[in-house]
Amino acid sequence: MKRILPILSVFLLISTTIFAQKPAKLTSNQIYEKVQKLNFLGTALYIAAHPDDENTRLIAYLANNVKARTGYLSLTRGDGGQNLIGPEIRELLGVIRTQELLAARRVDGGEQLFTRANDFGYSKHPDETLEIWNKNEVLSDVVWAIRTFKPDVIINRFDHRTPGTTHGHHTSSAILSVEAFDKVGDKTQFPEQLKYTETWQPKRLFHNTSSWFYRDKEKFEEIAKDFTKFDIGVYYPLKGLSNNELASMASSQHLCQGFGRLTTRGEQTEYAEFLKGDKPKDKNDIFSGINTTWNRLENGGEIGDILYEVEEKFDFVNPSKHLPMLLEAYQKIQKLQDNHWRKIKEKQILDIIEACAGLYLEVSAESSSTSFNSTINLDFEVLNRSEAKISLDAIEIFPSNNGEGVIGRNINLTNNRKINFKESISIGKVNYTSPYWLNDKATLGMYNVENQNLIGKAETPRLVKVDFILSINNQKIFIRKEVVRRYAERDKGEIYEPFEILPKVTTKLKDKVIIFSDDIPQKVLVEVRAGENNVSGKVHLKVPTNWYVSPKEINFTIQQKNDKQTVEFLVNPPKNQSEGKLEVIATSNGKNFTKELVEINYNHIPKQSVLLNSEAKIVRLNIEKVGNNIGYIKGAGDTVPDNLRQIGYTVEEINPLEINAENLQKYDAIVLGIRAYNVVKELKFKQKYLLAYVKNGGNMIVQYNTNRGVDVAPPFPLQLSRDRVTDEFAEIRILDKNNSLLNFPNKITPKDFKGWVQERGLYFPSSWDANYTPILSMNDKGETPKNGSLLIAKYGKGNYIYTGLSFFRELPAGVSGAYKLFANMLSVGKGK
Repeated sequence: MKRILPILSVFLLISTTIFAQKPAKLTSNQIYEKVQKLNFLGTALYIAAHPDDENTRLIAYLANNVKARTGYLSLTRGDGGQNLIGPEIRELLGVIRTQELLAARRVDGGEQLFTRANDFGYSKHPDETLEIWNKNEVLSDVVWAIRTFKPDVIINRFDHRTPGTTHGHHTSSAILSVEAFDKVGDKTQFPEQLKYTETWQPKRLFHNTSSWFYRDKEKFEEIAKDFTKFDIGVYYPLKGLSNNELASMASSQHLCQGFGRLTTRGEQTEYAEFLKGDKPKDKNDIFSGINTTWNRLENGGEIGDILYEVEEKFDFVNPSKHLPMLLEAYQKIQKLQDNHWRKIKEKQILDIIEACAGLYLEVSAESSSTSFNSTINLDFEVLNRSEAKISLDAIEIFPSNNGEGVIGRNINLTNNRKINFKESISIGKVNYTSPYWLNDKATLGMYNVENQNLIGKAETPRLVKVDFILSINNQKIFIRKEVVRRYAERDKGEIYEPFEILPKVTTKLKDKVIIFSDDIPQKVLVEVRAGENNVSGKVHLKVPTNWYVSPKEINFTIQQKNDKQTVEFLVNPPKNQSEGKLEVIATSNGKNFTKELVEINYNHIPKQSVLLNSEAKIVRLNIEKVGNNIGYIKGAGDTVPDNLRQIGYTVEEINPLEINAENLQKYDAIVLGIRAYNVVKELKFKQKYLLAYVKNGGNMIVQYNTNRGVDVAPPFPLQLSRDRVTDEFAEIRILDKNNSLLNFPNKITPKDFKGWVQERGLYFPSSWDANYTPILSMNDKGETPKNGSLLIAKYGKGNYIYTGLSFFRELPAGVSGAYKLFANMLSVGKGK
């Protein structure tokens, strides 16, 4: 029996990472590990800048080997990166990466925290980072995280002493951590926080270093003799996994960043350099000298006497035999004077009691969402799978169910006899369950969150919950469960989804940017979605001055919840170039609804419902184009094909497997999406056909690829680098003013680079063959000119263009000059 428990544990671990929505169902091994963790009263906080910066090896080691409560504070949600699994960028990408971090923590055993810092893209120096971020506000959030999480030990991923050697966000995370370490215990620093928490002073601060930071392995090995060392390859028999295997599985949750990886095993050393505080006497134990036993707390010793015995004599075959001692310890934990540890240990021991009793408690809604002032039916399932004497005394539904409060049940739960019943709940006016940090307009560097108690939380707290009020061996306990939606589909099996509070009406525009390449009116379609049955009302568009819409408003009637109705408006642009914002406003029963519902649904994270303003940027362009039929080979995911269709191109997405010598000839130009050579393996076999297409007179545009282990196989040599220009306002200097790229069919000047977002471009070639002509020069402040952002070469009868300019950001943002320049690239060679 005991031999198969580790295997079952691994299966459960893997299955919950694939189907992240499903609740954990603990094996005896996992219960025992939770008991071990219950008996360790020490906390570590790891601090870095982004999702994927965290060292999952060290987090897993601290959480699973040391048994410490371990958190990862990511200053940002990774909104500024790219997405390898779908089209979402910016705030929607931040939602995905938030959930991927939570998925990683479910694997490695850590907890997840954030600040309000907005990942605005690559930054070359912390001075720039801390200027764009509001340094004082982000520092406040780091202090808040430390005061509320109360770590004994803080570990920085990056070195605060080396500004300019890595991403500015990275160094800034360390700078802020070091500064916060000296402020968290001072009542005069951020005193407004002390209404909700108290000061705290961590014992010590480390830097999780390695030879990578020193760039000299021999020098590092000499210095590292004084550092704390961990063998993070330790093996966990209860899991059937080594720590580094566990860490690999955790980091593989970052799928939108392409972090899926092989697991690793065996001895592996991590290092921590002591920076500040009380230096540990045992340099290889970061908790050395810190009391991490129950004796740390007043009257904690008697709790420890009980729980250490449970750990020592744990029965893997019949964990329920420990219920009397666990309930006794729970009673004593409730009386602890230390509020911080009482809350943590109450939750931990309740999870253990529930698992030891074999309790299954679930509340499933009839639908995955509801709206204000509505009633929804709930299905309850209650099951006792032990011989313990358990009764369900009552339930209490939150928010209060029509003011009824506690609903008595008085049901004896006999072994393995399932109890099902129904209740309904009325939802009044409460907050929507969209990601809280997106509720208000953000700045380039910061999200706007006014509620102090929300700052730092990974997700919006779920509003609809149920307290199961039970008696176990005549002792009353309360176990809280969130309402979920559980159902099955024949081709997928059992599915769990979060239960959401969403608007009665949402609307959606097909495009976030609507381009008018001339003054001809365009149809604009608005999709209206019902959040409940029998919804009716009117919808209208709000447009800038000199733009006109007809009709003024359109009625809609939708009978069924989640059904949609599409209405059609005609939008007339002005004669001259103009841009502004188009807003959709739906009205029902005298109330305005202005939100779009975006649903994000990937297998490795729970389904996400995000509410954004239902609006689009509208742009009237004076643009010319030559050539119409474009072939597009998608890479890591972008919306460029749709953006090109908006200005009148016919864009066909090419399946790389189907490329041959004949089927490319029909295209006026072929465009490769971002990072195509990084992610589309078939291209290395199809490159000969693409180059032949160019040689025979075709026009081929290759957008940026990362320089790590990639061969873009160009017609003439070029060397990719990490060169980038992160300042979207950087001066643009024209190197070849007579080149057709800048003159046909549109005249391009430096003015066309106004309004660019996030960056100029990235991963520019740093050297190239003489056959290439560089077109533009640009650089960030204090750097040498970067001339590789846009290269063109004549190859045979055709033209080959390589560009690191960030068109994948600029076109979705409706940047007029980016559209004109892209049209010119597509038109190369087609002038007289």
